[in-house]
Amino acid sequence: MNGLERYLGVLAGEAVDFLPRTPILMQFAAEHIGSNYAEFASDYRVLVRANEQCAVDFGIDQLSCISDPYRETQGFGSEITYRTDATPISTQPLAETKDLSTLTHPDPLGSERMRDRVNAVTAYKEQFGGRYSILGWVEGPAAEAANLRDVATFMMDTVIDEPFALELMDLCTETGIAFAEAQIRAGADTIGIGDAVASLVSPQTYESLILPREKRLVDAIQAAGAYVKLHICGNITHLLDCIAGLGVDILDVDHMVDMATVRQKVGEGVVIGGNIDPAEGVCRGTPESIRQTMLQTYRQAGNPFMVNAGCEIPSGTPPENLKAMCDPIEQIP
Repeated sequence: MNGLERYLGVLAGEAVDFLPRTPILMQFAAEHIGSNYAEFASDYRVLVRANEQCAVDFGIDQLSCISDPYRETQGFGSEITYRTDATPISTQPLAETKDLSTLTHPDPLGSERMRDRVNAVTAYKEQFGGRYSILGWVEGPAAEAANLRDVATFMMDTVIDEPFALELMDLCTETGIAFAEAQIRAGADTIGIGDAVASLVSPQTYESLILPREKRLVDAIQAAGAYVKLHICGNITHLLDCIAGLGVDILDVDHMVDMATVRQKVGEGVVIGGNIDPAEGVCRGTPESIRQTMLQTYRQAGNPFMVNAGCEIPSGTPPENLKAMCDPIEQIP
């Protein structure tokens, strides 16, 4: 089986030769080909070449468009500063105002950084279509709202100005839908939703404010013909009851969450990905400890499962460690 067949097989509940490998690669991938984070985040050609080389060298089944959280943010009018060895820096267009009319209207095919990601999907489809899964990416409603306001200010908005927080997240949701649809038309079979800020709120705030907008985004992506992967960095244990109702196809789980609990909450219809600690487990682990942890994690989560770390594979990870994480694991019947 090739990467795409293996990936789609698990999503369909079919038997596969071994579990799909879908690690999140950004700065590591750039440096693996002798490039840097600035080039990776600003030029889709570098991103595509880096991910393709990692797929070949480490046995990865999915080509990803993830680079940083600020694609849509630039479309809204943010100024982006690229850095060679760290995530880009983004200004917050709404840091000092709640006037949404001051924002630029993001256009997936006209906004520079959004179009660059669509170009990455197109390049993957043209060069590797049918061989690997292609993962597009959008920011979730809370994450993008926090990008525009900054995290602390947005957290305050949800408490002292709920109507504004909802209006802002509605705008971010509609932008996410349009961006996802553009990537699906270009060839993405899966869209990841990154909504890390959601892990910081209470279950009540998540259920009443964020969940309905994530659900709208999930439903729209699936209606457009793609699978949905939800990635919320941090401890989401307190949100699992709500997340179970989202209807996502794949749930990425960070390292501080118990995998058996996740399976019990979301049931057997959701693919779970994760959740070895990217820093202590992968970067500073040994090939043997990594292999053992991945087997243990799979046994805890059960089927359906995809091999992943809790979050991004860090820069400086020994190549042999990532190779060990991606060593084939046979599917347990």
